[in-house]
Amino acid sequence: MNKTAIAEVLAAVKAQGRTSLTAPEARTVCEACSIAVPKEGLATSAKQAAMIADEIGYPVVMKIVSPEILHKTEAGGVIANLTKAAEVRAAYKTIIGNAKSFAPDAHILGVQVQQMIGGGHEVIVGALTDPSFGKLAAFGMGGVLVEVLNDVSFRLAPAGREEALSMINEIRAAEILRGVRGAAAANQDALASMICSVSQLVHEFPEISEIDLNPVFAGPQGAVAADVRIIVNFNPPAAPFRPSQDEILKAMNRIMRPDSIAVIGASAEDGKIGNSVMRNLIDGGYQGEIYPIHPRLDEVLGKKAFRSVKDIAGSVDVAVFAIPARAVAAALAECGEKGVAGAVLIPSGFAETGNQDLQDEVVKVARQYNIRLMGPNIYGFYYTPKNLCATFCTPYDVKGKVALSSQSGGVGMAIVGFSRSTRMGVSAIVGLGNKSDIDEDDLLTFFEQDDHTQAIAMHFEDLKDGRAFAEAAMRVSRRKPVIALKAGRTAMGARAARSHTAALAGDDRVYEDVLRQSGVVRARSLNDMLQFARCLPMMPTPRGENVVIITGAGGSGVLLADACTDWHLQLMAMPPDLDEAFKKFIPPFGASGNPVDITGGEPPTTYRNTIALGLEDERIHALILGYWHTIITPPMVFANLVAEVVEEYRAKGVNKPVVASLVGDVAVEEASRHLFDHNIPAYAYTTELPVAVLGAKYQWARRAGLI
Repeated sequence: MNKTAIAEVLAAVKAQGRTSLTAPEARTVCEACSIAVPKEGLATSAKQAAMIADEIGYPVVMKIVSPEILHKTEAGGVIANLTKAAEVRAAYKTIIGNAKSFAPDAHILGVQVQQMIGGGHEVIVGALTDPSFGKLAAFGMGGVLVEVLNDVSFRLAPAGREEALSMINEIRAAEILRGVRGAAAANQDALASMICSVSQLVHEFPEISEIDLNPVFAGPQGAVAADVRIIVNFNPPAAPFRPSQDEILKAMNRIMRPDSIAVIGASAEDGKIGNSVMRNLIDGGYQGEIYPIHPRLDEVLGKKAFRSVKDIAGSVDVAVFAIPARAVAAALAECGEKGVAGAVLIPSGFAETGNQDLQDEVVKVARQYNIRLMGPNIYGFYYTPKNLCATFCTPYDVKGKVALSSQSGGVGMAIVGFSRSTRMGVSAIVGLGNKSDIDEDDLLTFFEQDDHTQAIAMHFEDLKDGRAFAEAAMRVSRRKPVIALKAGRTAMGARAARSHTAALAGDDRVYEDVLRQSGVVRARSLNDMLQFARCLPMMPTPRGENVVIITGAGGSGVLLADACTDWHLQLMAMPPDLDEAFKKFIPPFGASGNPVDITGGEPPTTYRNTIALGLEDERIHALILGYWHTIITPPMVFANLVAEVVEEYRAKGVNKPVVASLVGDVAVEEASRHLFDHNIPAYAYTTELPVAVLGAKYQWARRAGLI
């Protein structure tokens, strides 16, 4: 990359106060990045246009050149497939006339005469600046496929070669680029190089806000950008506040594992938020110091009360606020003078109600005193290793290895309710609300080094600093599954998100691609997020892709196989010797192969023998069990034998993922619970959920490089 040439072009554009590059300037930038472009020249008269065309060779295309006319076609500023000098001279006059009619005040520099490129496949290569994720590389098919079908892929810039190739191969029309019905395949190496060049360009020169190479003609010999549009912004918005990793960890450790807590707005009156917070801290078993702050009371629930946090003799790690929004800033300043590390802002009445100025004031105070803010407009948080319920909601004390967070208070209550109902052990449940400061990447940084957390599940409507989240998720997901439920993934949902919290619910395809790039497992529903959080830590990581279905009902087997396709699970092609081994245990009217259908009339021994074979054979990496309620093998008999045989093989060091689908009368519910008690995900009345949780485990393991 010739950075000097690019810098000179951008300096000239800035000096002239322009926001876009002319076609000749864009060509200079492309050449500096080794991006192939057609032969061309700039004409300022019809005669000169004809001379340039004669030199380039016919056919040619002609395009208006004006800083004020970016969309040339709309202005009648493009005429293609010109084959002789007379046509070129006439086209020059037509284009100039159209441009003057379209934009009378436009500064017209001339007309670009360009070699007509044809053949190959039309694609788009570009880059853009996303409000949350920053610089992104983009790739898609040209023409109606990108405009109508939105067939495009994105990656954080700069994109490496492997990422660029994955962008090419994941669009819906990727098969077209590989060559169909005799058409030549596009040169993927050339396209990948172009994607890398464009993404590196916007990374090196952040003032470039948008690049469109459209169309790019991609054929067997290479790729040529026929048209280039470059937009610049020399006054970008301020970068988001981003402390260092050490600073984040220092503050988050004091907030999540505090030795002392002040409750500002503590109350002795039942029904008050300050009372509920106090009761939860005390009744939850928190062993640190609890300091109620109240302007008049001397004692709250047996704890000495203080008029101000500054009156406390000892240090205070975190303050939980349960006072009206308008009083928060002044109390927060006192916390700053005291050296409090974090503030948990339960009150509402800030940006979510349109009161952005009040929220900005609180953030300003926090920055002044280096206080990290959780919220406002939240339910608080739980951290079970410290028996900490810093919330006004239901206490929760079932300890486990899953950390969950939510931007919405309602979703937070669903997390608590689901956890209580399923007895899912958690390490933490955190509300983030308006995310005035602490957000998901801060939590990821904490949970990454938290030995009490093995998996992280997060609900959000927007990401305040998407790039910081992506960078943290890339790092964390290599060790621990990160599950995300992005609300507002549809147009209607995005509008609802904006009206709910003033969140910017960005283009969902961008989120989809960046989350995948970051190794995040994306949940499509609240139930999926909760089930993934529950099941991924209990399942071992598979050692390979071979999945086998063993079912007592052919119909369930078909549905389970369909679900495997949906979740990109690979049903093992059964080797002949293994096929024969299964046949020894199933009746003649059953079906070997995959799924293995043992039929519904078989006794418990058939289930036991076939499952044991599936666990024993090293070529099988995961099992999906389909159970059909029969009097010969009742539900609890099935559940007991599955638990026994799986635990038997675990004791031998054979630990494969096993999930189960149980269909039948209500007794299958108890059987499913029994299997869950033995760390075997099992679901009644559904063939989709068990496959979904197994698919999520595979998705994480692949992206973490474990398979």
